[in-house]
Amino acid sequence: MLLKHEIDGQKGAFYWDNEGARLGESTYTMAGPEKLIIDHTHVDDSLRGTGKGAELVQAIVEHARENGLKILPLCPFARVMFQKKGDEWADVRV
Repeated sequence: MLLKHEIDGQKGAFYWDNEGARLGESTYTMAGPEKLIIDHTHVDDSLRGTGKGAELVQAIVEHARENGLKILPLCPFARVMFQKKGDEWADVRV
């Protein structure tokens, strides 16, 4: 299973690819040149409880850091992850 990243205009996603099957994804929308909004995170039932959803959000955080972006976590799962990470992710939170 590979973690992949796709960008289509102002939208993007990090996702788990298993031989062409998408088993989970966390999607975002760019809200200007310096901010992105995480709007959805979902993992297949086979991945629940494995931490793969958290890894998707972590990938967006790393992407934001590498590109000087701030994140607004509107997705409920991402919002909970940001609460759990607290100061560790504070540098990228809007």
